Amino acid sequence: MSSLFSFNMQDEFYIKRCIELASKAIGKTYPNPLVGSVIVHHDKIIGEGYHHKAGENHAEINAINSVEDKSLIPESTIYVSLEPCAHYGKTPPCALKIKELGFKRVVIGAMDSHDKVNGKGKKIIQDAGIEVISGVLEKECITLNKRFFTFHEKKRPYIILKWAQSGDGFIDKDFKPFSISNSLVNQFVHQLRADEQAILVGTQTALNDNPSLTVRNVEGTNPVRILLDFDLKVPADFNIYNNEAKTIVINATKEEIQDHIHFIKINKENFVQELMNVLYKEQIQSLIIEGGKFTLQQFINANLWDEAIIIKNENFKLINGTEAPFFTDRKSFKKEELRDNIIEFYKN
Repeated sequence: MSSLFSFNMQDEFYIKRCIELASKAIGKTYPNPLVGSVIVHHDKIIGEGYHHKAGENHAEINAINSVEDKSLIPESTIYVSLEPCAHYGKTPPCALKIKELGFKRVVIGAMDSHDKVNGKGKKIIQDAGIEVISGVLEKECITLNKRFFTFHEKKRPYIILKWAQSGDGFIDKDFKPFSISNSLVNQFVHQLRADEQAILVGTQTALNDNPSLTVRNVEGTNPVRILLDFDLKVPADFNIYNNEAKTIVINATKEEIQDHIHFIKINKENFVQELMNVLYKEQIQSLIIEGGKFTLQQFINANLWDEAIIIKNENFKLINGTEAPFFTDRKSFKKEELRDNIIEFYKN
């Protein structure tokens, strides 16, 4: 993936800064990727920018606009965490702007596998006689856009499984809702919701918990709510139907749009793949699956997940209730302790 030109430690340093900038917009750029850009003249940063949200300026344009003395640009290097776009969307192509301003050098973190870009941006710049280097901190740049890349390459959202369980492995007490996680963890969960595009629960969870599935404890956008309710058992006055967020109801009987509520019909048998097709069509790039046990287990059994987040409270022994999903032979890659709760992170 790297070009013929070599890159140096300085290049890695500035691409790292691009990633930092891009991360400020997590959860806000759908359907666009997260991108950061830095402009450097003789080892000094003279411009920075990132993509804030779809429809607004791309990272490179924000970085260019922040440069006070534009006469330095032909002697400068522009760094960008993802290949500059080559197509006209809501904004003109960044690759053409870079060519027009005549940067001395362009350093790209990861190439963009999206059909509309896919090497075209890099080619426009190279054809203009500008030195281009790609593949700098490529792995980190791809991880930054794990949602975007999974969506375009696998034609499905990036999937995060999440549940809380007691020390003896139950997710509720006597089959009734029971709060396992503490207030710090609740804040973490709300941040997770703000960072991802959609959140899914099954019929039983909606009936038992009557959740709103919104972001209340942090700043951020409410995710699109997806309710898996084949027989439409969840009453219309339940929280999941309120107007705080768009709700997609996956069911077996009706196809209908009522304001912010979209009923989409699919087959109940082996629904997982059909659901993925629906979410791809709906442009959902990332999805948290919050439960219940049956729903989570379907995804575990199909091996259709990218990350799992398990919240454990070893002090609680609930003795009886719904058992946690069956999730074995896995080693967590990270653990966080938040008071009496431990959060375990897994990658598939």
